[in-house]
Amino acid sequence: MIIPRISLGLLAAILITGCHSTKKITKADTSLSDSLKVHISFLADDRLEGRRTGTPGEELARDYISQAFARIGLLPKGTEWYPQSFQVNEGRQIDSVTEFVINGNRLQTGKEFFPFPFSGDAMIEAMPAIAVQELEMPWFIDLKETLEENQKNPHFDLPDYIRTNSKKAKDRGATAIILYNSSVIEDKLVFDKKDRSPSPGIPVLYVAKEAAKKYFSDSIATLNIKLRSSVSDKMRGGYNVIGYIDNKAPTTVIVGAHYDHLGYGEDGNSRHTSHEAAIHNGADDNASGTAALIELARKLKTSNATANNYLFIAFSGEELGLYGSKYFTDHPTVDLKSVNYMINMDMVGRLSDSNKVLTVGGYGTSPAWGEYYKQFDQMNNGPANPGLIFKYDSSGTGPSDHTSFYRKDIPVLFYFTGLHTDYHKPSDDADKINYNGQAKIVEHIYSLVEWMNARPRLAFTKTRETQTTTSARFSVSMGIMPDYTFTGAGVKADGVSEGKPAQKAGLKAGDIILQIGEYNVSSMESYMQTLGKFKKGDKAKVKYQRGKDVLETTVEF
Repeated sequence: MIIPRISLGLLAAILITGCHSTKKITKADTSLSDSLKVHISFLADDRLEGRRTGTPGEELARDYISQAFARIGLLPKGTEWYPQSFQVNEGRQIDSVTEFVINGNRLQTGKEFFPFPFSGDAMIEAMPAIAVQELEMPWFIDLKETLEENQKNPHFDLPDYIRTNSKKAKDRGATAIILYNSSVIEDKLVFDKKDRSPSPGIPVLYVAKEAAKKYFSDSIATLNIKLRSSVSDKMRGGYNVIGYIDNKAPTTVIVGAHYDHLGYGEDGNSRHTSHEAAIHNGADDNASGTAALIELARKLKTSNATANNYLFIAFSGEELGLYGSKYFTDHPTVDLKSVNYMINMDMVGRLSDSNKVLTVGGYGTSPAWGEYYKQFDQMNNGPANPGLIFKYDSSGTGPSDHTSFYRKDIPVLFYFTGLHTDYHKPSDDADKINYNGQAKIVEHIYSLVEWMNARPRLAFTKTRETQTTTSARFSVSMGIMPDYTFTGAGVKADGVSEGKPAQKAGLKAGDIILQIGEYNVSSMESYMQTLGKFKKGDKAKVKYQRGKDVLETTVEF
């Protein structure tokens, strides 16, 4: 599960209602618990090194799930047998051909210099004077004066200043910009791989302090330089795993869970506080949901509930921003118009034996869900029975893969046993899973699917929006659901919350936010940091792109 904007506070505020099964633990239940344990023990083993998307550990998990689907007898419904491959854009990277040579001395890439992520690709040989900004020549720019002038300006954004002025320099005839800092003020400039700003069309390089002191101290000197700037998108592959039960029905039910996790925490989404790298096994998040997916597939393969076809999807890339589920909904292997509803299971392994609480998200996405849970309560005589206690969240969006299907106007349900102290830490291990509790959840979801079998196709209802976020702190919200898979400049709105500032200002899903107030938006992180500069009641001009048009509106936070 990706980190939610509001975690425990939101869940605690959800309406509670009770119900449940009076069924005692039987031999079949024990067998189900044992099967869940087998799956989770494999998926959360150190050998898989945290199942990070695009790693050998993810591939081991992919193959395990594929083989499980094959043993059950599911039809392969991926694009490469059971798997469906997709690409994850990790941001920008400095290509190996990048070089900077001054008077025959080659500078170390990444240590003595680096091109900015928006640097243009070019190869240049020239003999520019440091102090002279000539036409059709590289320009040297010392950041000393700019930093000193803005030292006490809390709103000054040095990377944005560089982006803006690089374009101006190019328009005035520069063929490259070579930046350095001779002041005692720290500039904190680094290669920010998340910066997706448009290129000014020329190389823009930064030279570290020691190298700049060595080569640029004599301002009247002419240097013999050779530079090659090459920056590109860094990509890695991921795989969904998809199996199918074809009942020759007109409608299909999708059951999903993500199987990827954090690896060693390389993507910055770990809550591990130690500086030492450690494997994040992700037993609850989300080997538990994956194990439940496999066992539901096994049960439905021999079920008499044949009024729907069933598509089982193990998603990857969820922890990076719903990459796998979004890719599937954009490139489905079944007709999405035939999909009746979607069930998502994420972190279903920590059912508390004391309170037995299971959160059901997406409750408001179809009237059928309320009808089912009302009747289920009546059948089981209400909360007096020692079963599950449900907490309902009406929203069809949230920090997991059901969001991608809700965006396609498909009713969803999301099952979740709650956050815990091991969430996104190396301590989320298989020995902490409540296997008997998880077996109850699998049986419950199976009973729901069977009950829905005799019902007509579900109606879809739009609900309120919830959001996800990165690690950046911010004090206000625009009320958009960002598209984390978007690879262009700015931040794309995948959805817009009703009644929030963005919606009131006329912004719509698909709009790309380019600027808020005086701050350019170059990445998700810069968007969050920009929000942190505003407080409730502030107004700001927002520049955004809709289709080919660049428009402007005013947002009041």
